[in-house]
Amino acid sequence: MTQTAKNTGHPDNSWYADTALITAFPAFGGTQTTDIAIIGGGYTGLGAALELAQRGVSVTLLEGAQIGSGASGRNGGQIHTGQRVDPQTLVSQLGSDAARELWDMAEAAKAHLFDLINRHDIDCDLRHGLIHSWHKPRFADDDHAYADFVSQTYGYDKLSLMNREAVAVELGTDVYHGGLFDAGAGHLHPLKFALGMARTAQAAGAALYEHSRVHSYHRSGDDYDLHIGDGHRLRCRKLLICGNGYMQGLDREIDRHVVPINNFILTTEPLPDRTILPHDYAAADSRFVVNYWRRTADNRLLFGGGENYTPWFPKDIKAFVRRNLLKIYPQLDTVKVTHAWGGTLAITLSRAPFVRALSPDCLVSAGYSGQGVVLAPYFGKLLAHAALGDHHDIKLLSQLRPPAFPGGPLLRTPALIAGLSWYALRDRL
Repeated sequence: MTQTAKNTGHPDNSWYADTALITAFPAFGGTQTTDIAIIGGGYTGLGAALELAQRGVSVTLLEGAQIGSGASGRNGGQIHTGQRVDPQTLVSQLGSDAARELWDMAEAAKAHLFDLINRHDIDCDLRHGLIHSWHKPRFADDDHAYADFVSQTYGYDKLSLMNREAVAVELGTDVYHGGLFDAGAGHLHPLKFALGMARTAQAAGAALYEHSRVHSYHRSGDDYDLHIGDGHRLRCRKLLICGNGYMQGLDREIDRHVVPINNFILTTEPLPDRTILPHDYAAADSRFVVNYWRRTADNRLLFGGGENYTPWFPKDIKAFVRRNLLKIYPQLDTVKVTHAWGGTLAITLSRAPFVRALSPDCLVSAGYSGQGVVLAPYFGKLLAHAALGDHHDIKLLSQLRPPAFPGGPLLRTPALIAGLSWYALRDRL
């Protein structure tokens, strides 16, 4: 049976859900008021809720399914350096000063991630180190240029280039032509991290609700009214919209710039040896539809590969992802796949996040395009700062200006499918 991409809670066959302590939060009821309301219980919303609660602000978060059950609890758990758009491109688009601020912001986001984990003792299987491997020799030039630029311009000294033989030893496969190692990157258990953030925010005083989908909102005088269904309503002075890939239909301006796509992951049974990723680094390759993988704390291979752009998941997710796995690790042909699941993330046309004030008291951050583990918790914090009057970072991010998808509501999905399918085809050429 074809599965739906709609989020109703943690997926049944997720290794993350099977290995995390799931915390239940109440559903919203009645009519309430709050200073600041947050729509979305993923990294962005939780980052904002935590920051606001720690500052003594009355804050209420509404999640339509379960806290952390969207992309924040389903992704590959990879920690990457930088913004989603490379710094050389940002220099050409925005100038050297703004590009440097955005680089520093991304480094601050990574430091913020590690600080949250350490300061609040969030057990999320954090490991350091990530290898970006080249599936075609031509991608070596891009990584050489990137490594030279961030080292010479920003003083980032955690990158080292790897030849084909070194990558083969670290990955346990000889299909790649070399790679770039980032000692400042890494990986974690994303659902454990999200739930750790939620428990921390709740302990700080944030009101968190799940199974409380916001169907619409409107301005009422100086306030916003959020309609949750069954006559329930929340009134707030300021609103933060943080639903990422699960908020279509809520706001027309967001829908024009942010589009959901689906990505899929499997985990194997525990591997019999340590020849694959012997140092527990994460790995990702240079394909447009990227393959990414890592070892889990219980010695499984967690592998993500393959996308679709429809409202439905494939009928057989295991087979859909496994065919990509075996192209890299044919030696795992007899290894059992124990879990397979999908998740919906949000992308923008330029891959730059869509962050801005929709009105003076309503802000949005979405469309992380695969970079959300690092950026989303910090961008939630920045939304909180803007809601309290400090708009500097949100104004900087709004300069990224991802363009609207062409075609309007009816034509943008077919156009998206055609465009992304073309780039996926190029991966095979």
